[in-house]
Amino acid sequence: MNEPPSPSPTRWFKALRRTRVGEPCSKAGLAACTEQLKRARAAFRAGRTAKEGFRRAQLEALVRLLAEHECDFVDTLGRDLHKPRFETVVSELLLVKNEALYAINNLTKWMEPQHVERNLVTSLDECVVVSEPLGVVLVVGAWCSPVQLCLVPLVGAIAAGNCVIVSPSDTSSHTAELLHRLLPSYLDNECYHVLVASASDLPEIVDLKFDHVFFTGNSADGTKVAQAAARWLTPVTLVLDGQNPCYVDRDCDVGAAARRMAWARFQNAGQSAVAPGYVLCHADARAQLLHALRCALLQFYGPDPRQSCSLGRLVNAEHFARVRDALGRSGTVAVGGQVNEAEKYIAPTLLTDVVETDPIMQQEIFGPVLPILTVNNVDEAIAFICRREKPLCVYAYSSNSKVISRLMEETSSGSFCSNDSTLQSLMVMLPFGGVGASGMGSYHGRASFDTFSHRKSCLLRGTRIECVTYLRYPPYEDRNLSLMTWASTLSHKGWCQIL
Repeated sequence: MNEPPSPSPTRWFKALRRTRVGEPCSKAGLAACTEQLKRARAAFRAGRTAKEGFRRAQLEALVRLLAEHECDFVDTLGRDLHKPRFETVVSELLLVKNEALYAINNLTKWMEPQHVERNLVTSLDECVVVSEPLGVVLVVGAWCSPVQLCLVPLVGAIAAGNCVIVSPSDTSSHTAELLHRLLPSYLDNECYHVLVASASDLPEIVDLKFDHVFFTGNSADGTKVAQAAARWLTPVTLVLDGQNPCYVDRDCDVGAAARRMAWARFQNAGQSAVAPGYVLCHADARAQLLHALRCALLQFYGPDPRQSCSLGRLVNAEHFARVRDALGRSGTVAVGGQVNEAEKYIAPTLLTDVVETDPIMQQEIFGPVLPILTVNNVDEAIAFICRREKPLCVYAYSSNSKVISRLMEETSSGSFCSNDSTLQSLMVMLPFGGVGASGMGSYHGRASFDTFSHRKSCLLRGTRIECVTYLRYPPYEDRNLSLMTWASTLSHKGWCQIL
């Protein structure tokens, strides 16, 4: 899809300066977004997305896209992140496909008006809640999982009947360009558009006044997006990064915990917002856990992980340098630690003797590094988690149900998972999102449909009960008030319902 260039020379030169060798040069400017928004608004006002059949057809087209271009996605994610085919298919393509099929199978039920229970006063009325689309929404994806973080929210927005502008991250440049090329070939070209833009352009784009903004990414960019949206009172969903604590109790299957933790932390070279960010290990289990993690890494990636076809690379030189520098100034390397700048390679690394003030603990790592801290009991672990910002996920490994319950009930996070990691963020039937510093709002399955819908309350009345409603009219009389007060004691629903 060819977009007209920006008429502003200043903006053109700004875009040119951001271009690097090997990066795509088709970044759309603000003028292109304005034109896309205009076309999408016209399509929405014309009712193009209103019918169930249209929404279903678009979702089915999305499923076809994933099936027919699996090899293209495997290739581009390999070029962007050195991502193994297995990880691309399972954590990107299948996840989107499952979301789309779930929406297709449940679309009729989701779109039906929900009837509200009647009482004595509303026995002749009809009370319903209708889900109506918001309008034109902006979906901003993140670079770490560039397919699923764009297309899973898109599924919900399509199902809810919105027009959508999708903005994939230009950090994963090859995948962004692939989405830019493929989506217009499968989806309606008036209702759905792709905008490849840099993070620095997002506040200006959001300022164009969308009906909803769905953003996945880091907290700094998310804050700017929220501030730009606030100017127009645009509702936002934010799924932000952070460090996810993982408590390992002395009473647990340490071998299974190590394998599941290592899989979650080191897939995609640790570039995941839902991976365990650091381990709070009970002192009695520390030695056993370290041994089990060493064994897991040897089993997963062999004696030389650099030669493994199952380990990715850092997305670019900037992210590589950030992780390498933090690694060099934090704790003690117990396993791994090798780096290769030319390949943007960092070996799967376990850090011990980590303290809370170390650089590796100050921000989301987004790299194959797992810091391990020692605590003496679950109380200490809970206190540690609670004095930090609310994370996107909390993980707890224990065979003691009371310990699990305490972690779940006494900490606050976007999601919680016991005796495994990341799976709660992949399940279509579980809403997923952040809280506090890790974001606001949720998505997946029905939650995505609700996020991109306005639940409109509708009271459908006739005029047959005017013999009752006259009590609310002036001139106000004590006798009428007494009758209304008496009626409220019968219904226990509140006096105003008699109006």
